[in-house]
Amino acid sequence: MNPTTLPIAAELMRAAGESCLEAGAIALELFRPGAATAARTWSKSGGSPVTEADIGVDTFLRIRLSELLPDAAWLSEETVDDAQRLSRRFVWVVDPIDGTRAFMQGSPDWAVCVALLDQGSPVLGIVHAPACGATYRALLGGGATLNGAAIRTSAAQSLTGARIAGPRPMLEALAQFESFQAVGRIPSLALRLTRIAEGTIDAGLISPDARDWDLAAADLVLSEAGGRLTDGEGRPVAYNRDVPVHGLLAASTESLALPLQAAVERLRDGRTQPA
Repeated sequence: MNPTTLPIAAELMRAAGESCLEAGAIALELFRPGAATAARTWSKSGGSPVTEADIGVDTFLRIRLSELLPDAAWLSEETVDDAQRLSRRFVWVVDPIDGTRAFMQGSPDWAVCVALLDQGSPVLGIVHAPACGATYRALLGGGATLNGAAIRTSAAQSLTGARIAGPRPMLEALAQFESFQAVGRIPSLALRLTRIAEGTIDAGLISPDARDWDLAAADLVLSEAGGRLTDGEGRPVAYNRDVPVHGLLAASTESLALPLQAAVERLRDGRTQPA
C-alpha cells in the first residue's frame, strides 16, 4: 500500500503529531518524575490501573483526531469498544498512556500512542514519550524518525550477544539455550518496539494479552525502520479483529527475525535445548 492512499498524508501526520504533543503535555501536568503521580487513580475491571490523565488524554485525542478524519472509527484502551470499527476503512487506534504503572510510579517509560489503520494495516504511527524527550513517527512507505531524524534497526546478525528485552520469565527460559544480553524492564510495550527501531536494543519478546493499542503505532515505526513484529507462528500481526487481543509476539531486526522465531518456537513448545 502506498502512503498516497491516505488523504492528505503529510498534513494528517503533522496535525496528528501536534495533537500527540499536546496530549503529552496534558499528561505531564500530572506526572511526577521519581515520585507517585498527582493524578487520581483507580482500578478497572480486571484490576489494571487507570488515572485521570489516561481519561483526559483519551478524551482530548478523540476530539482532535475525529476532527482530522471524521470517517474514521475509534479503538482505544479507555473507550468502550464499538463494533462499527469492523466495517470502517480507517480506524484510529489509541493508547492515551502506554505504561500507566510507570507513569503512576514516576518512571519516564510511558508514551502516548496513536496509529491510523487503513483496512486493518497501520499507515500512520506516532509514539510520543514526553518524559523521555522522544517522539517516534512513521508513515507507511515513508520511513521512521525519532525527533525528526531518520532511524534504523541495529546491524545485529545473531542472537548471541544480542540485546533482548522482555518479561523476565521469558528471558530466563530463553537463556537456557541462547547467550544474549538481557535488557532491563521496559514497561511500555510501544517503547520496547521503538527502541528496537532506533537500534538501542536488538530484539524483544511480548507475552500474550497485548492489545492493538499497545502495538499498532510502534509496529509501523519498527517496520519502517527495517524491523519486524510477528506472532508466535512468524506471521505479521493482524489488527482490528473482533477481539483485538494478541498472543505471544516477537520483535527484532530483519536479520534476527528467523533465529528469534526459532527460539520462540522452542519457548512455546517447552524445549530448553537447541533444535
